[in-house]
Amino acid sequence: MRVATFRVGGERRVGIVDSERQTISPFDLPIDQAAEGVLALIGRAGRPALLSPIALSEVDLEAPIPRPRRNIFCVGKNYFDHAHEFSKSGFDSSAAQGAVPKEPIIFSKVPETVVPAGARVMIDRSVSSAIDYEAELAVIIGKGGRGIAKADALDHVWGYTIVNDVTARDLQGRYSQWLIGKSQDGFCPMGPWAVTRDELDVSNTAIRCWVNGELRQDSNTGLLIFDIPTIVSTISAGVTLQPGDVIATGTPAGVGIGYTPPKYLVPGDVVRVEIAGIGVLENAFAEWRA
Repeated sequence: MRVATFRVGGERRVGIVDSERQTISPFDLPIDQAAEGVLALIGRAGRPALLSPIALSEVDLEAPIPRPRRNIFCVGKNYFDHAHEFSKSGFDSSAAQGAVPKEPIIFSKVPETVVPAGARVMIDRSVSSAIDYEAELAVIIGKGGRGIAKADALDHVWGYTIVNDVTARDLQGRYSQWLIGKSQDGFCPMGPWAVTRDELDVSNTAIRCWVNGELRQDSNTGLLIFDIPTIVSTISAGVTLQPGDVIATGTPAGVGIGYTPPKYLVPGDVVRVEIAGIGVLENAFAEWRA
């Protein structure tokens, strides 16, 4: 099931996407519940009734979770090839521990970074001159828990979406922690919708990224160093995961910092992320002006 958050008639709604018919059928939800997007469906007993379908061309898609309830959990250096390219970049504060991490590297992005597919991501050159892209599969937690065993981890997953973990590399290198470089306004495009867990085989899912039509990242989630059960188990060992939590699972090789010289984003660039079974997340980058 593909579930989107969208606006129609000035109101936020949540509905099921029919890709073949290019329609969306809203759930019969009160407006105050629909305001949370996909979160309105997580933890409910039973699925709400559906209203009449609407053409996708008549709605404005929003991020599946327009504002997460708390910081987005993220995993760094979680593909072997990216771990090696990043460790050579000079911006990796964890490089002293080796190129490939022995345990998952967990950091976070603040909720306000989330913007939808189609939104412009603003580049403030007075703050950073090294903006990079990172195509990632994101996990949406459906059932919370603490001390979740790997064998049970996927039972806690509601579904998946796409994120672009946009990063200011110079800020990432300047500070020992990554939060500032990862949490600039608009630095987490998310969408175009979410899919339920049964829709995706996360052990074998293609993930690709293009910049201005040039294929930069071409990989598969089967190549993750730490798979989703390991990530969920690691975070929940002492941190209680909550329904609606979002976990970005890491990016493969091909990010801008991996090129010589680096291929950083500039105003006018368009980044397109595609994950098989979910869809396409595309955003243009533009100059920020006060």
